[in-house]
Amino acid sequence: MDVAARLCELTGVPVGRLTSLGRHHAWTLYRGELADGRSVFVKAAPDDAESSDQPDSDVELFTTGGVFAAEAAGLRWLAEADAAIVPPVIADDDRMLVLPWLAPESASPAAAAQFGRALAELHGSSPATYGAPWPGFIATLPLDNSPTAGEWGSWYAERRLAPYLPAAAQHLGRDGIRLIERVIQRIGHLSGPPEPPSRIHGDLWSGNVHWSGQRALLIDPAGHGGHRETDLAMLALFGAPHLDLILAAYRESAPLASGWRQRIPLHQLHPLLVHVVLFGGSYRGMLLAAAASALAA
Repeated sequence: MDVAARLCELTGVPVGRLTSLGRHHAWTLYRGELADGRSVFVKAAPDDAESSDQPDSDVELFTTGGVFAAEAAGLRWLAEADAAIVPPVIADDDRMLVLPWLAPESASPAAAAQFGRALAELHGSSPATYGAPWPGFIATLPLDNSPTAGEWGSWYAERRLAPYLPAAAQHLGRDGIRLIERVIQRIGHLSGPPEPPSRIHGDLWSGNVHWSGQRALLIDPAGHGGHRETDLAMLALFGAPHLDLILAAYRESAPLASGWRQRIPLHQLHPLLVHVVLFGGSYRGMLLAAAASALAA
């Protein structure tokens, strides 16, 4: 694919310069300079439909068009609730996603506190159901977004845990599989007080919080109606900067239900299962430790 030509076609503006930023999962990243003076971030699909780093698993392989459509839909959907922390989508099609270029900066304490308040405001926008009205993806794996009413616990077990267990099984062993199955069986006792669905990012690890211009912006979403504790648990999974300030500001704006800290491992099970499917047994220990903690809580 001629990336510059496709970028020009999508934006309607000639491309002055295009700089490769390397690969991420199945796609190639670029910084583009447009003739109208704008700098843009470009995510482009490979020429072949499948990535060389796809897992050999029971989880259906992605299609590049589905990935970009899901990301663009998620960004626009999140922006409906709080555009201040979501970058606008400049253009997208089945082979490319174009966003504004946002110069990265270090997270400041003030920006972290502001992010906590903004995230609470985003979560306060409540969709009618869990899931979303488009097929989802997390990284390069499909994410079942079928809109679903009812309790969060059963939805989480059926849509976010059980679908990934067959593909992770080869790395977990019999005892590991049984441990995750115990969580699924006891989900009604582990999931905490009932809450309505929240508009969440869905993959909010620290790398998907982009700090720029003394503020935080949400990128690479797996957006859907889910449990707001899921986003907070993801921030904790790999260590967001100034996490204590983010959480304090969040809780001041939107208090959390009793026992939320004890439920963090439960919410971390889905992303850890995804990591086991994508990257193998190196994440087995983290996954099983989280499952054991969830059951103990």
